[in-house]
Amino acid sequence: MDAGSLKVENARFILTVDEERRILTDGAILVEDGVISAVGKTADLAAAGADHTIDATDMVVTPGFTNGHMHISYAHAVRGIFPDDVKDRLAYVFQMQLVMTAEEERDTSLLAAVELLKGGTTNVVDPGSTKHIEACLDAYDQAGIRVVTGEHVTDHENDTNLPVYDAPEAIRRMEETVERFDGGLDGRVRSWAMPFSAANCSDEVLVAAMDIAERHDTMMTLHHFGGRRRPDGRLPTRHLADIGVLGQRLLLAHGMGLEPEEVELIADSGATVAMLPPTVLKGATGLREGGTLPELLERDVPVALGTDSVNSSNYSDMVRTMGLTATAYKDARRDDTVIPAETAVELATLYGAQAVGRGADLGSIAAGKRADLVLFDTRRPEWQALTEPVNNLVYSADASSVHTVVVDGRVVVDDHNVPGLDEWGLIQRVSEIGERIRERTGVSFPSRWPVV
Repeated sequence: MDAGSLKVENARFILTVDEERRILTDGAILVEDGVISAVGKTADLAAAGADHTIDATDMVVTPGFTNGHMHISYAHAVRGIFPDDVKDRLAYVFQMQLVMTAEEERDTSLLAAVELLKGGTTNVVDPGSTKHIEACLDAYDQAGIRVVTGEHVTDHENDTNLPVYDAPEAIRRMEETVERFDGGLDGRVRSWAMPFSAANCSDEVLVAAMDIAERHDTMMTLHHFGGRRRPDGRLPTRHLADIGVLGQRLLLAHGMGLEPEEVELIADSGATVAMLPPTVLKGATGLREGGTLPELLERDVPVALGTDSVNSSNYSDMVRTMGLTATAYKDARRDDTVIPAETAVELATLYGAQAVGRGADLGSIAAGKRADLVLFDTRRPEWQALTEPVNNLVYSADASSVHTVVVDGRVVVDDHNVPGLDEWGLIQRVSEIGERIRERTGVSFPSRWPVV
């Protein structure tokens, strides 16, 4: 459906995540040209007409979710091939990605976008691993999703099969990518500067990346882990601050192992963080010791949740991620007041949007914001009895109850399906791509149980 005027009415609950955190019963939303123009009771907006009306009876409506860090372009073709204890997984990951053609990457990106949208994620940061961005624009367009893209670069040798450029070439590639793709698809595509990490990049590349972000009014992200001091004795976050990179345009991905000093540096600088609890738990990398999400939130740092890739956490379901975040931190801290359900919803919506620089126009259901909406069908056992919709969403539901998704006022998921897409045909193509990748690279792992 093309963007025009849209009306959602009769919603059982609307979780607005607005300034007052209102939950509306029997609610309605009016959208004009992709922007929310009114939010209120169905009766109050009864006289307002629209080109298209959605009857949200027995549905819970939320803002669209932001996934702050997910590699979307390669993993679906080889999903689940790694045993739990495989060593050097990233080296295999990027080895397989390097052999993908533009058409193959386009199809795997489309399947990732479909899975994200069907789980309520309308906005995703793909942290630079897409190689054939131009080809993948078609996938983003067909799906209707919002994507932050870029090219991650390194100018230091590494053991993860990342291509290495000299510093001027790495800088040129980042800037060219921003210039070519930022603002594409009517603004649904943003492009950032994306050095892979401070461990893989020189200070020259890191400083240039921030300069690109500032000159082009965009942002920068990099993989970042705190705690382990550099040879000169400085903490990693202190190093970023000292070279002038830590600031409001920087999203630190992972953000594990931060020392108290680093939390303070991040808070004082205005930088933001994307934390990936599903990957941390699957990889056993220390949520209790290194997961400083509560401390970051205490210092009002905007934090997004992310799922990394479907060969890291192995899923992209932000509803599951909310539930995991709300429960895992309680257990890790032995404190059932840590990350309440309401905070988990804020992390997936408003805080996530703020973390990726979109808090002004995404992340809540309020007049003047872009119309990114998720409608959950509550006529399902896991939603009942429905008296506290926040608790049911976070602790009981998963992506399977997402019925309708709207991005920029356009319906991109209708009755659990992406309109006009041959989803099974796409799935079959991606499965064949995975077989070809394994043949080209020789990367495979035997089943631990006999396959007969």
